[in-house]
Amino acid sequence: MSRKKVSSSVISLAHGAGGQLQEELIDFITKNITYKKVGKGIGVEELDDGATIPLEDYEKEIVITADAHTVYPLFFPGGNLGILSVCGTVNDLLMMGAEPLALTSMIIIEEGLKFDILEKIINSFNYKAREANIAIIAGDTKVMPRGTLNEIIMATTGIGIKDKKIKILDNNLQPDDKIIVTGSIGDHGTALISSREGLNISSDLESDLALLLDIYNILKSDINNNYIHAMKDPTRGGIASALNDWAMKSNVGIMVEEDKIPIKKQVNAVCEMLGLDPYTIACEGRALLSVDPNHVESILEKIKSTNIGSDAEIIGQVKAENSKKVLLKTIVGGTRFIDMPLGEPIPRIC
Repeated sequence: MSRKKVSSSVISLAHGAGGQLQEELIDFITKNITYKKVGKGIGVEELDDGATIPLEDYEKEIVITADAHTVYPLFFPGGNLGILSVCGTVNDLLMMGAEPLALTSMIIIEEGLKFDILEKIINSFNYKAREANIAIIAGDTKVMPRGTLNEIIMATTGIGIKDKKIKILDNNLQPDDKIIVTGSIGDHGTALISSREGLNISSDLESDLALLLDIYNILKSDINNNYIHAMKDPTRGGIASALNDWAMKSNVGIMVEEDKIPIKKQVNAVCEMLGLDPYTIACEGRALLSVDPNHVESILEKIKSTNIGSDAEIIGQVKAENSKKVLLKTIVGGTRFIDMPLGEPIPRIC
């Protein structure tokens, strides 16, 4: 990975928002780490959804992911900070092809937060972890002076396990693979922005926040047979960031079709009102899959048989040409680039 000089002398919100500026910040933080992986495992440099620790003399490896959650407001249409903390972490494990086993939980609280707010968030966190059948095994709690933190932050570590033979990685896309998205895009980010004070946006839109376990469970045989080459939940930076990340890491081109990408009317309406691009808006209950073309129809059928994946679509294909680029075939027949966003246009969405 090339080392880039930072483009600014100060850190902005955009540096934590899932696009080019976040890559710059991560590069700055990680460039001097001496040991970036364990053995032949996946580590910091791969910048995947998780890291792996191969177990010597076993056919398994541990998968670990870490996530911090700063969402605002704490309660939003379709979820809250506690639910988000579990779903975001568990989904990252699933996107590596791993079976989730355990979570750690770190909670940093601003002095003055009401106990009833904390109780609702913790109850949601515990309930969602139970739904995912995942243990909460360790954690830490800190209280910060009033004014040094906005209400509450939760940070989690997810621990899972998978077979070493499973190769679901951002750099594993193959030419002719088909790209599947498991549902409509942009629901989470637009639901949050619609609910924020002062904007006066009336909408019945809810976040897509959800566990992706049903999709993982129904695709286990396809995962074990390596028919699925990559999986990614398009959170910060939306599908624009996720697809560009894949194209860069796998050195391939990706062509997606505008009329195949599912977007709700409410999402389009909010984006048009605020001048936002729905391709750059975060999801929290969707997955992108890069799939062997010989098995894509059966995999799509399985995904569509689940409640969470009922609106899944094949939206594009991986190409050998136009490497490291993502192109959109428009409804009117033209072609344009989908660029890597500078950052998520909506701050504090996860």
